[in-house]
Amino acid sequence: MTDTVSDRFEKLKEKAASERAGLKGGAEVLITVGTATCGRSAGALETLAAIKAAVKENSINARVMEVGCHGHCYAEPLVSISKPGWPEIYYGNITEGLAPFLIKNFLVNEDPALEWALGAVKENEIVPSVYYSPRFGGELRRLLARCGRIDPENIFHYIAEDGYSGLVKALKSSQMAAIDEIKKSGLRGLGGAGFPTWRKWAAVRAAAAEKKFVICNADEGDPGAFMDRTLIESDPFALIEGMTIAGYAVGAAKGFIYVRNEYPLAVERISAAVTSAKREGLLGTNILGSGLDFDIEVVQGAGAFVCGEETALINSLEGRRGTPRLRPAFPAERGYKGCPTLVNNVKTLSYVYWIMARGAEEFASVGTKDSKGTAVFALAGKTRNPGLVEVPMGTTLREIIFEIGGGIPPVIKPSQLPGEKPVMKARAFKAVQIGGPSGGCLPESLLDTPVDFDSLREAGAIMGSGGMVVMDEDNCMVAAAEYFLDFTMKESCGKCVFCRVGVKHMLDILSRITRGEGSEEDLATLEELADKVKRGSLCNLGKTAPNPVLTTLRYFRNEYEAHIEEKVCPACECEALIAYYIDLEKCRRACDACVGSCPTEAIYTRSDRLKAIAQEKCVKCHSCLEACPASYDAVFLVSPANAIPEQKPDKKSDGARAGGGPEKRKE
Repeated sequence: MTDTVSDRFEKLKEKAASERAGLKGGAEVLITVGTATCGRSAGALETLAAIKAAVKENSINARVMEVGCHGHCYAEPLVSISKPGWPEIYYGNITEGLAPFLIKNFLVNEDPALEWALGAVKENEIVPSVYYSPRFGGELRRLLARCGRIDPENIFHYIAEDGYSGLVKALKSSQMAAIDEIKKSGLRGLGGAGFPTWRKWAAVRAAAAEKKFVICNADEGDPGAFMDRTLIESDPFALIEGMTIAGYAVGAAKGFIYVRNEYPLAVERISAAVTSAKREGLLGTNILGSGLDFDIEVVQGAGAFVCGEETALINSLEGRRGTPRLRPAFPAERGYKGCPTLVNNVKTLSYVYWIMARGAEEFASVGTKDSKGTAVFALAGKTRNPGLVEVPMGTTLREIIFEIGGGIPPVIKPSQLPGEKPVMKARAFKAVQIGGPSGGCLPESLLDTPVDFDSLREAGAIMGSGGMVVMDEDNCMVAAAEYFLDFTMKESCGKCVFCRVGVKHMLDILSRITRGEGSEEDLATLEELADKVKRGSLCNLGKTAPNPVLTTLRYFRNEYEAHIEEKVCPACECEALIAYYIDLEKCRRACDACVGSCPTEAIYTRSDRLKAIAQEKCVKCHSCLEACPASYDAVFLVSPANAIPEQKPDKKSDGARAGGGPEKRKE
C-alpha cells in the first residue's frame, strides 16, 4: 500500500512541478492580484480588469493571475509583478485608476514605480525587501504562508508548495501514530476554547461505532473576525488535507464543512477545491490507492452566531433549530446523527497538514510552555495596519498592536481653506477587545500580556476565534460593553433562561447608564447578574457573554462612575451625554463649512454672521466637528451637565444661512 501511495503521489508532484514551473503560462511576466473578499471590497476586481486591459493595450507578454488574500488589508488592492531581471515586487493600494500607469511604467518604461511599492518579496540589490517592514517582518507565517501566493483553485499550485505531503506521511503510518503526532505537537483548538486537539481525536477514535464523522466549524461570526474566511478563500486545500488526515486518524469516512451563507466567495472556492481533490484522487474512495475512503460535503449555514457552538452546529446540520445540546454526552460520543463526531475549527484542521508534514517537534519549537505554535489574529479598529497577523504564541499585545500593527493612527483634520495643511491629531491607546464579542477589554497596563490561552484567561479575556479590536481615547468603554452585549443578546438562541433573560437585563442596565440614568446600585447588580449568567448558561455563548462587562468594570470602572455620578461620558461618545457647540471667539464670519455639512439644518447664522447650533434639531452626527477647518477648531463637545446657554441670535438677526435661519424654520 505504501508503495502505491508513494507512486501515485509522485505522479501528482511531477504534474504539480510542471504546472508550477510553467506558472507564467509561457509569458515573460506574471502579475497577481489579490481577489479575496477584502480585496474585492477595496476594488480588486476593477483593478484586475484594468490590468488586463493595460496588458493587452501595451502588447505585453504577461499572465494575470488571481490569488487570495495576503492579510495586508490596509494595502488592498494588492498586486505583485514578476519580470525577468527584477525581483518580485509587491504594490499596495493599486486602484483601477493607478493600474494602467503601474503597468506602463514598469513593464514598458522599465520604471519600477517604487512610490507605490511595498517592497520586494526576496532580498536583492535593487528594491528593498518587504521584510524590512515590521508589518511583514514581524510575523511568523505558517497557516498564512501560501495565502496570496498561489491560485486557490489550482490544486497543483498547492501540491507544488508541499501540499498533501502531510497526508502521505499519515497514510504511511498507523492511525494512532497520527494522533500521537498531534499530541506531541501540543496543538490546542484554535477556535477559541484551547482544548487539546488530540484528546478529541482519541475519544472519537476509541468510540465503538459503525459510522463516524468529521465536521469543520467554519461558522465564523465574531464582529471584526475574518481569519477562517481568508484561509478558505486563499488556501482551501490545506483545510481539505487536514480534514482528510483527521478522518483517517479517527476512522471516519465522511466530513462536513459548515460555512456561513454570508461567505459566498469562501463557499465557491472551497466547493471548487473539493471537486478538484476528488478529480485527482485525493478525496473519495481509495485515496491514493491506500484503501482510505473519505469524502467531504460543503454545507451552508443560515448565519446564526450560536451555531459556532459545536452542538448547535450539529443540530443545524441535521436540519434542526440551531440550539446547543445538554452535555454530556459530548459530540465525540454522540454527535451527528447519534454517531461519534470530531468537530474542529478551520485553523486547527489547516494546521494538521503542517504538523504531519514538518513534524511535531518543529511545530512545538515556537510558542510558550502550554500554548504551542502560532496564533492568527484579525487586527481591526483603531490601528494603522489592519488585517491578518500571524505570530508565535507568547507574543505580547504591545508587539502586535504597536510594532506589527503600527500603533494608533492620528485623526486627520482636513482643511476647508486654500493653502491650509491638514492637521493630524494624535490619539492615545485605551483598550483592546480580544476574543470576539465574548472576549474581554484589556487596558494599556496589560499591553505586555503574552498572547496565549492561559495568560489571556487570567487577564479576564479569551483567545477566542482571533478577533482583536483596538480602541483609542475616543471610545467609551461603557458603550463598548453595551455594543458587544447587544450583539450576544440578539444572537442568543433563547434556550436557557440565564442567557435569554440575564443578558437582556444586563443590557438594559448598560443602556440606562449610557443615557445618564444609571445608579450606583446598578454596578453591583451587573456583577451579580454576570456571575449567574456565566455559571448558569447552557453553552459558551452565555457563559462568556458577560466578559466585556466584567473586564470594563474591572479596568475602567471610573468611566462607569462618571456616567452615573457626574452624568458625563469622558470619551464624549454616548449621545445622551454630549452636546455640540460653537466657540464664538474661534468662529469666522466668512466660513460656512459647518452650515453646509449639517443634514438637519440645525446650524444657523446669527446677525453678527457667527454660527450657532439649535440643540433641539441637532442629531449629533459629528459632521460639523469634521467640517470645521483645522485652523479654526471652533466646534467642540461638552456634557449636557456642563452645557452653555443656547446661542440664539439677537432680535436683529437676519436669519441669514444656507437653507434658512431660525426665522425661516418657524415659518
